[in-house]
Amino acid sequence: MTVDVRARTYTIIGPEPEWWYRDLISCLQATFGSVLARAGTDPLSVLGAGWRFLHLPGDVRPEEFYYPCPVGASGEIDLGSALAPHHELHSRWWQPADEDDVWREVRETLAADRLVIAAVDNFHLPFRPAYGDVHAAHLVVVYGLDETRGVVYVSDAMPPAFRGAVPIEEFLRSWGSANPTDVKDAFFSDSRIGRRCLDVRLDATPAPLTPELLGGFLRTNVEAFTTVTVASTGLAGFNAFAAELVERCRAADAGALRELYPFGWGMQAQASLHGELLRNCGRQWGDPALAGAGRAVEAVAHAWTGLRFTGAHGLEDPRAVAADIAHHATVLHGKYECAVDAVGAAAARL
Repeated sequence: MTVDVRARTYTIIGPEPEWWYRDLISCLQATFGSVLARAGTDPLSVLGAGWRFLHLPGDVRPEEFYYPCPVGASGEIDLGSALAPHHELHSRWWQPADEDDVWREVRETLAADRLVIAAVDNFHLPFRPAYGDVHAAHLVVVYGLDETRGVVYVSDAMPPAFRGAVPIEEFLRSWGSANPTDVKDAFFSDSRIGRRCLDVRLDATPAPLTPELLGGFLRTNVEAFTTVTVASTGLAGFNAFAAELVERCRAADAGALRELYPFGWGMQAQASLHGELLRNCGRQWGDPALAGAGRAVEAVAHAWTGLRFTGAHGLEDPRAVAADIAHHATVLHGKYECAVDAVGAAAARL
């Protein structure tokens, strides 16, 4: 690897990142997983430790990587902290400071042997199925840059998985895309990319996961579901979200269903990872109650599918699917209640 961050053309190609993927996650969890794996940490133990419900009305954006995240005291959005509330995982969005040298921060990050997570538009990426066809906001990992050959090295764990070189010209179009409204993708277009990147840092090596440590995580998670502190959180928050969703569908508000798909993906992904972690730990530790709690949380994740996909197919006529949306929301509420009870019972044993 040759590095000269003072040069305007140079080559730096780091080790290929590990692909980290699960069927129900989005590019957000997949890219963070690659960064955690590079740091020598099991991504599931970090990304699967937290579990919550949080809906921020008016905050949902048409991006595959949307995740509800309150603005912190510093005025920044820390997706790392939202994804991993029990660990010292932090992130910040940044954009190139110098339009005459947009690669400067990328060079410096790669030279420090760290990965870059970049927002892109699938329309301009040759390896994505949407290439030249559909605009959609997406995240990829950048692990190398060769300005002499004119290529960027990109890793993407989302199917079809890809690792390799992309021409700089095409990457720049994707990285700087306006991502205009696209009738072929009502959920992830109409969101300017703006050469955004995520700087992700794990500030402390996670302690080995023990029953005692996991028990503390689970008790905190359950308390967040059952203690009403903010109207948009926990079981009460889900009930408020579901009631508003059904009401907006009955009022023929297609915007409710456009928001449901990206918002629900974040909640679904987190439940899927949390359930997998508990199920794995229950098996390893010989704890059937913990494994059963994991399966109950995974049932929440799968119940989100019915709600999200009913909403997607009902976009053109929200009023016609209002009853089905209400049904799936009721099923999902029941799954949440059962899972919270199961996790609480398992936590009491740890």
